[in-house]
Amino acid sequence: MIVTVDLNAARATAPFGLGDRLRHAYRRSDVTTTGGNHVYDKTSALMQRGREFLGTDHAILCGAMSWVSERNLVSAISNAGAFGVIACGAMTPELLDAEIAATRALTSKPFGVNLITMHPMLFDLIAVCAKHQVGHVVLAGGIPPKGSVEAIKAFGGKVLVFAPTLALAKKLLRSGADALVIEGSEAGGHIGPVATSVLAQEFLPALAEEHVVFVAGGIGRGEMIAAYLEMGASGVQLGTRFACATESIAHPAFKQAFFRANARDAIASVQVDPRLPVIPVRALKNKGTEEFTAKQREVAQLLDDGKIAMGEAQLQIEHYWAGALRRAVIDGDVENGSLMAGQSVGMVTSEQPVAEIVAELMGQSEAALAG
Repeated sequence: MIVTVDLNAARATAPFGLGDRLRHAYRRSDVTTTGGNHVYDKTSALMQRGREFLGTDHAILCGAMSWVSERNLVSAISNAGAFGVIACGAMTPELLDAEIAATRALTSKPFGVNLITMHPMLFDLIAVCAKHQVGHVVLAGGIPPKGSVEAIKAFGGKVLVFAPTLALAKKLLRSGADALVIEGSEAGGHIGPVATSVLAQEFLPALAEEHVVFVAGGIGRGEMIAAYLEMGASGVQLGTRFACATESIAHPAFKQAFFRANARDAIASVQVDPRLPVIPVRALKNKGTEEFTAKQREVAQLLDDGKIAMGEAQLQIEHYWAGALRRAVIDGDVENGSLMAGQSVGMVTSEQPVAEIVAELMGQSEAALAG
């Protein structure tokens, strides 16, 4: 792949402190400096490390969304030059095996698999990824268990991890993780307590010079992508922006709920019992939000009665979310199902093809950097 870059123009408009990064990017063997007119010159240069890591035209990851990030959407995102990620969620190894194979039939471009660290068959799922020689595996939902990173790297896979604190991020990178995703509380689905902008200010100055770091949470437009790239990010991750793409299999009622929503409708769930290891979830408020509160009380009572252990309690919560998501995404039950959405949902106003979304984001970023 050749990206033609106008070196002088990029240098002239580079923000303070970016000169070395831009010159480093332009020296790479797959970037020419002949003054061409590639529409995404500046953005591509700043994404260079992320693009090389992913093997893509654009360093844009799709956040893994259960029931949404499947073969159709994942392949469309990869075919558009970004990086699709299969959401394994609660899949069995057999289902993941079939999903990877089906995705491969739809795209020859790179894509990854997101695995939940608490999955009881995590190492079997890693074995499936090894069978298919999946190039990138995202470990999400908690600290990777012992041996998981090593198992992925053993078959040549690259490991992406999430970290809520800078200290943990450094530890995970020292332990073999190849890249980091920092995700703020504006994101949809499982979230942490700190905003993306704060995490970026804390993590990027400390890590971005030597490590591949993707920023996620609340990103809906290319101008924000440009801002994080200027701060040193290698790329970004978006989920909500792709959830209602033309290629998404989400039910029309699910998509309409997104189109009607605004940022204030995407609220975080409440942890009822401090003993329950419940990670807050951001979703559009509906009856299902109240039902989750009731589910937590039910599980807490089972813990009190000694009928289940803590690990089983957390698994029950995850299975609840998987079922609630299916009701919304597949069945179109937008009242009782879970409408996981980030606060950027207000920027999702119509159904668009994935390629159009990617082009729009890249164009907005390029215009911001050129300005």
